[in-house]
Amino acid sequence: MAKQMTDIGESVFFTAPDGLRLHAVDYGRGIADALPLICLPGLSRNARDFSRFAEHFVTNASPKRRVVCFDYRGRGLSEWDRDWKNYNVLTEAGDVLAGMAALGLQHAAFVGTSRGGLISMALAAMRPGVMRAVVLNDVGPVIEGDGLTQIRAYLSRAPRPKSWDEAIALQKATMGKNFPALTDEDWTLETRAKYREIKNKIVPDHDPALVRTLTSIDLRDRLPTMWPQFLGLSALPVFVLRGERSNLLRRETLKKMAEVHSNLRHFTVAGQGHAPLIHTSGIPELVEDFLNDIKTR
Repeated sequence: MAKQMTDIGESVFFTAPDGLRLHAVDYGRGIADALPLICLPGLSRNARDFSRFAEHFVTNASPKRRVVCFDYRGRGLSEWDRDWKNYNVLTEAGDVLAGMAALGLQHAAFVGTSRGGLISMALAAMRPGVMRAVVLNDVGPVIEGDGLTQIRAYLSRAPRPKSWDEAIALQKATMGKNFPALTDEDWTLETRAKYREIKNKIVPDHDPALVRTLTSIDLRDRLPTMWPQFLGLSALPVFVLRGERSNLLRRETLKKMAEVHSNLRHFTVAGQGHAPLIHTSGIPELVEDFLNDIKTR
Protein backbone atom coordinates (compact mmCIF):
# COMPACT_ATOMS: atom_id res chain seq x y z
CA MET A 1 0.00 0.00 0.00
CA ALA A 2 1.64 3.24 -1.18
CA LYS A 3 1.15 6.59 0.62
CA GLN A 4 1.73 10.29 0.01
CA MET A 5 0.46 13.45 1.68
CA THR A 6 -2.19 15.81 0.29
CA ASP A 7 -3.03 19.20 1.87
CA ILE A 8 -4.56 17.61 4.98
CA GLY A 9 -5.34 14.03 4.08
CA GLU A 10 -3.00 11.18 3.31
CA SER A 11 -3.23 9.91 -0.26
CA VAL A 12 -3.21 6.10 -0.19
CA PHE A 13 -2.99 3.56 -3.00
CA PHE A 14 -4.11 -0.04 -2.60
CA THR A 15 -4.85 -3.04 -4.81
CA ALA A 16 -8.32 -4.17 -5.84
CA PRO A 17 -9.22 -7.89 -5.81
CA ASP A 18 -8.55 -8.04 -9.59
CA GLY A 19 -5.21 -6.23 -9.31
CA LEU A 20 -6.27 -2.70 -10.30
CA ARG A 21 -4.45 0.13 -8.47
CA LEU A 22 -6.97 2.19 -6.54
CA HIS A 23 -6.81 5.42 -4.53
CA ALA A 24 -8.30 6.87 -1.37
CA VAL A 25 -7.65 9.91 0.82
CA ASP A 26 -7.29 9.21 4.54
CA TYR A 27 -8.01 12.17 6.83
CA GLY A 28 -7.16 11.99 10.52
CA ARG A 29 -5.36 8.67 10.42
CA GLY A 30 -4.63 7.82 14.02
CA ILE A 31 -7.86 9.30 15.39
CA ALA A 32 -9.49 6.42 17.22
CA ASP A 33 -11.82 8.08 19.73
CA ALA A 34 -14.96 7.76 17.64
CA LEU A 35 -16.55 5.81 14.80
CA PRO A 36 -14.71 6.58 11.53
CA LEU A 37 -16.45 7.73 8.36
CA ILE A 38 -16.17 6.24 4.88
CA CYS A 39 -17.21 8.64 2.12
CA LEU A 40 -18.38 7.33 -1.26
CA PRO A 41 -18.90 9.79 -4.15
CA GLY A 42 -21.32 9.89 -7.07
CA LEU A 43 -21.11 8.06 -10.39
CA SER A 44 -18.42 10.13 -12.14
CA ARG A 45 -17.11 11.87 -9.03
CA ASN A 46 -14.11 11.38 -6.76
CA ALA A 47 -12.73 11.80 -3.26
CA ARG A 48 -12.25 15.56 -3.67
CA ASP A 49 -16.02 16.05 -3.31
CA PHE A 50 -15.57 15.34 0.41
CA SER A 51 -12.46 17.41 1.18
CA ARG A 52 -14.23 20.21 3.10
CA PHE A 53 -16.62 17.72 4.72
CA ALA A 54 -13.69 15.60 5.92
CA GLU A 55 -11.82 18.66 7.20
CA HIS A 56 -14.76 19.45 9.48
CA PHE A 57 -14.58 16.06 11.16
CA VAL A 58 -10.82 16.05 11.71
CA THR A 59 -10.56 19.68 12.85
CA ASN A 60 -13.87 21.04 14.21
CA ALA A 61 -16.09 18.12 15.19
CA SER A 62 -16.47 16.85 18.73
CA PRO A 63 -15.38 14.14 18.93
CA LYS A 64 -13.00 14.25 15.98
CA ARG A 65 -13.27 11.38 13.52
CA ARG A 66 -11.09 9.66 10.97
CA VAL A 67 -12.53 10.05 7.44
CA VAL A 68 -11.59 7.93 4.41
CA CYS A 69 -12.77 9.08 0.96
CA PHE A 70 -12.55 6.66 -1.97
CA ASP A 71 -11.90 7.13 -5.68
CA TYR A 72 -13.69 4.30 -7.49
CA ARG A 73 -11.92 2.54 -10.34
CA GLY A 74 -11.79 4.85 -13.36
CA ARG A 75 -12.21 8.00 -11.27
CA GLY A 76 -9.80 10.44 -9.69
CA LEU A 77 -6.37 8.89 -9.11
CA SER A 78 -7.57 5.29 -9.37
CA GLU A 79 -6.52 3.25 -12.38
CA TRP A 80 -8.94 2.97 -15.31
CA ASP A 81 -10.42 -0.45 -16.01
CA ARG A 82 -9.92 -1.86 -19.50
CA ASP A 83 -13.40 -3.39 -19.34
CA TRP A 84 -16.07 -0.71 -18.78
CA LYS A 85 -18.51 -3.39 -17.62
CA ASN A 86 -16.53 -3.55 -14.37
CA TYR A 87 -17.82 -0.06 -13.58
CA ASN A 88 -20.73 -1.46 -11.59
CA VAL A 89 -22.04 -1.20 -8.04
CA LEU A 90 -21.09 -4.73 -6.94
CA THR A 91 -17.50 -4.51 -8.21
CA GLU A 92 -17.08 -1.08 -6.66
CA ALA A 93 -18.51 -2.33 -3.35
CA GLY A 94 -15.89 -5.08 -3.41
CA ASP A 95 -13.22 -2.45 -4.03
CA VAL A 96 -14.40 -0.50 -0.96
CA LEU A 97 -14.11 -3.64 1.17
CA ALA A 98 -10.58 -4.18 -0.17
CA GLY A 99 -9.73 -0.58 0.71
CA MET A 100 -11.11 -1.00 4.22
CA ALA A 101 -8.95 -4.08 4.72
CA ALA A 102 -5.86 -2.28 3.40
CA LEU A 103 -6.48 0.65 5.75
CA GLY A 104 -7.30 -1.47 8.80
CA LEU A 105 -10.94 -0.37 9.04
CA GLN A 106 -13.16 -3.05 10.55
CA HIS A 107 -16.34 -0.97 10.60
CA ALA A 108 -17.49 2.60 9.98
CA ALA A 109 -20.36 4.94 9.29
CA PHE A 110 -20.90 5.32 5.54
CA VAL A 111 -21.68 8.58 3.75
CA GLY A 112 -22.79 7.91 0.17
CA THR A 113 -23.66 10.50 -2.44
CA SER A 114 -25.85 9.13 -5.26
CA ARG A 115 -23.84 6.13 -6.59
CA GLY A 116 -22.16 5.99 -3.18
CA GLY A 117 -25.54 5.43 -1.57
CA LEU A 118 -26.28 2.54 -3.91
CA ILE A 119 -22.92 1.02 -3.00
CA SER A 120 -23.76 1.47 0.68
CA MET A 121 -27.03 -0.43 0.18
CA ALA A 122 -25.15 -3.17 -1.68
CA LEU A 123 -22.66 -3.44 1.19
CA ALA A 124 -25.56 -3.92 3.62
CA ALA A 125 -26.35 -7.10 1.71
CA MET A 126 -22.75 -8.18 1.10
CA ARG A 127 -21.07 -7.40 4.44
CA PRO A 128 -23.48 -5.84 6.96
CA GLY A 129 -21.00 -6.21 9.81
CA VAL A 130 -18.81 -3.39 8.49
CA MET A 131 -21.60 -0.81 8.82
CA ARG A 132 -22.70 1.08 11.94
CA ALA A 133 -24.73 3.91 10.35
CA VAL A 134 -25.48 5.27 6.87
CA VAL A 135 -25.96 8.74 5.41
CA LEU A 136 -27.61 8.69 1.96
CA ASN A 137 -27.07 11.92 0.03
CA ASP A 138 -29.95 12.36 -2.43
CA VAL A 139 -30.41 8.71 -3.23
CA GLY A 140 -32.80 5.93 -2.33
CA PRO A 141 -33.98 2.53 -3.56
CA VAL A 142 -35.85 4.09 -6.51
CA ILE A 143 -33.84 5.92 -9.19
CA GLU A 144 -35.92 8.27 -11.31
CA GLY A 145 -35.44 7.91 -15.07
CA ASP A 146 -35.52 11.68 -15.60
CA GLY A 147 -32.59 12.16 -13.27
CA LEU A 148 -30.62 9.35 -14.86
CA THR A 149 -31.34 10.77 -18.32
CA GLN A 150 -29.92 14.12 -17.27
CA ILE A 151 -26.76 12.52 -15.87
CA ARG A 152 -26.31 10.48 -19.05
CA ALA A 153 -26.75 13.54 -21.26
CA TYR A 154 -24.19 15.50 -19.26
CA LEU A 155 -21.59 12.71 -19.33
CA SER A 156 -22.15 12.13 -23.04
CA ARG A 157 -21.56 15.80 -23.82
CA ALA A 158 -19.04 16.63 -21.11
CA PRO A 159 -17.56 20.02 -22.07
CA ARG A 160 -13.84 20.61 -22.57
CA PRO A 161 -13.19 24.08 -21.13
CA LYS A 162 -10.06 25.99 -22.15
CA SER A 163 -9.53 27.61 -18.73
CA TRP A 164 -10.65 27.26 -15.14
CA ASP A 165 -12.74 30.40 -15.45
CA GLU A 166 -14.53 28.88 -18.43
CA ALA A 167 -14.99 25.60 -16.55
CA ILE A 168 -16.63 27.41 -13.64
CA ALA A 169 -18.88 29.38 -16.00
CA LEU A 170 -19.93 26.13 -17.70
CA GLN A 171 -20.80 24.56 -14.35
CA LYS A 172 -22.97 27.53 -13.46
CA ALA A 173 -24.67 27.46 -16.86
CA THR A 174 -25.35 23.73 -16.63
CA MET A 175 -26.35 23.40 -12.98
CA GLY A 176 -27.23 26.92 -11.83
CA LYS A 177 -31.00 26.60 -12.26
CA ASN A 178 -31.15 23.72 -9.79
CA PHE A 179 -28.52 25.10 -7.41
CA PRO A 180 -29.40 28.74 -6.68
CA ALA A 181 -28.09 28.39 -3.12
CA LEU A 182 -24.44 27.96 -4.18
CA THR A 183 -21.91 30.73 -3.67
CA ASP A 184 -19.03 31.62 -5.99
CA GLU A 185 -16.71 29.69 -3.69
CA ASP A 186 -19.00 26.65 -3.92
CA TRP A 187 -18.93 26.79 -7.72
CA THR A 188 -15.14 26.95 -7.68
CA LEU A 189 -14.86 23.97 -5.34
CA GLU A 190 -17.43 22.01 -7.36
CA THR A 191 -15.56 22.65 -10.60
CA ARG A 192 -12.13 21.86 -9.15
CA ALA A 193 -13.51 18.58 -7.84
CA LYS A 194 -15.06 17.58 -11.16
CA TYR A 195 -12.13 18.44 -13.44
CA ARG A 196 -8.38 17.88 -13.41
CA GLU A 197 -5.64 19.73 -15.29
CA ILE A 198 -3.45 17.33 -17.25
CA LYS A 199 -0.75 18.61 -19.61
CA ASN A 200 -2.30 22.10 -19.59
CA LYS A 201 -5.72 20.68 -20.52
CA ILE A 202 -8.74 20.75 -18.22
CA VAL A 203 -10.54 17.42 -18.49
CA PRO A 204 -13.29 15.58 -16.58
CA ASP A 205 -11.64 13.46 -13.89
CA HIS A 206 -13.01 10.08 -14.92
CA ASP A 207 -12.66 7.43 -17.62
CA PRO A 208 -14.80 8.52 -20.62
CA ALA A 209 -15.91 4.88 -20.97
CA LEU A 210 -17.94 5.36 -17.80
CA VAL A 211 -20.77 6.81 -19.88
CA ARG A 212 -21.26 3.40 -21.49
CA THR A 213 -22.70 2.13 -18.21
CA LEU A 214 -25.60 4.52 -18.83
CA THR A 215 -25.92 4.37 -22.61
CA SER A 216 -26.30 0.59 -22.28
CA ILE A 217 -29.51 1.11 -20.27
CA ASP A 218 -32.81 1.53 -22.07
CA LEU A 219 -34.38 4.28 -19.99
CA ARG A 220 -37.74 3.61 -21.61
CA ASP A 221 -37.91 0.42 -19.56
CA ARG A 222 -38.88 0.42 -15.92
CA LEU A 223 -35.68 0.72 -13.90
CA PRO A 224 -34.99 -1.92 -11.23
CA THR A 225 -35.34 -0.81 -7.62
CA MET A 226 -33.21 -1.60 -4.56
CA TRP A 227 -35.92 -1.97 -1.90
CA PRO A 228 -34.54 -5.32 -0.63
CA GLN A 229 -31.08 -3.77 -0.27
CA PHE A 230 -32.52 -0.69 1.43
CA LEU A 231 -34.41 -2.90 3.87
CA GLY A 232 -31.03 -4.43 4.65
CA LEU A 233 -30.29 -1.13 6.40
CA SER A 234 -33.28 -1.54 8.72
CA ALA A 235 -31.11 -2.42 11.72
CA LEU A 236 -28.95 0.68 11.25
CA PRO A 237 -29.51 4.38 11.91
CA VAL A 238 -30.03 6.08 8.53
CA PHE A 239 -29.95 9.79 7.70
CA VAL A 240 -31.23 10.83 4.25
CA LEU A 241 -30.38 14.16 2.65
CA ARG A 242 -32.59 15.25 -0.24
CA GLY A 243 -31.98 18.19 -2.51
CA GLU A 244 -35.07 20.40 -2.62
CA ARG A 245 -34.85 20.39 -6.43
CA SER A 246 -33.70 16.80 -6.85
CA ASN A 247 -34.86 14.91 -9.94
CA LEU A 248 -33.35 11.61 -8.77
CA LEU A 249 -34.90 11.13 -5.33
CA ARG A 250 -38.61 11.96 -5.28
CA ARG A 251 -40.40 13.18 -2.17
CA GLU A 252 -42.76 10.22 -2.46
CA THR A 253 -39.82 7.79 -2.36
CA LEU A 254 -38.37 9.50 0.70
CA LYS A 255 -41.76 9.31 2.42
CA LYS A 256 -41.98 5.57 1.79
CA MET A 257 -38.38 5.10 3.00
CA ALA A 258 -39.36 6.75 6.28
CA GLU A 259 -42.44 4.55 6.54
CA VAL A 260 -40.54 1.28 6.16
CA HIS A 261 -37.46 2.25 8.19
CA SER A 262 -38.24 3.01 11.83
CA ASN A 263 -34.84 4.58 12.58
CA LEU A 264 -34.58 7.04 9.71
CA ARG A 265 -34.22 10.79 9.89
CA HIS A 266 -34.14 13.10 6.89
CA PHE A 267 -33.39 16.67 5.90
CA THR A 268 -34.25 18.67 2.78
CA VAL A 269 -31.41 20.85 1.49
CA ALA A 270 -32.89 24.13 0.27
CA GLY A 271 -31.82 25.60 -3.05
CA GLN A 272 -29.99 22.51 -4.29
CA GLY A 273 -30.79 19.68 -6.69
CA HIS A 274 -29.02 16.39 -7.33
CA ALA A 275 -26.86 16.01 -5.43
CA PRO A 276 -26.38 18.55 -2.63
CA LEU A 277 -22.78 19.58 -2.03
CA ILE A 278 -21.94 17.71 1.14
CA HIS A 279 -19.95 20.56 2.74
CA THR A 280 -22.70 23.21 2.35
CA SER A 281 -25.94 24.17 4.11
CA GLY A 282 -24.72 23.05 7.54
CA ILE A 283 -24.66 19.42 6.38
CA PRO A 284 -21.39 18.50 8.18
CA GLU A 285 -22.87 19.69 11.47
CA LEU A 286 -26.11 17.80 10.82
CA VAL A 287 -24.18 14.60 10.13
CA GLU A 288 -22.07 15.22 13.24
CA ASP A 289 -25.23 15.51 15.37
CA PHE A 290 -26.67 12.37 13.78
CA LEU A 291 -23.53 10.37 14.56
CA ASN A 292 -23.28 11.69 18.10
CA ASP A 293 -26.92 10.78 18.73
CA ILE A 294 -26.44 7.14 17.80
CA LYS A 295 -23.66 6.80 20.41
CA THR A 296 -21.84 3.95 18.74
CA ARG A 297 -18.22 3.20 17.92
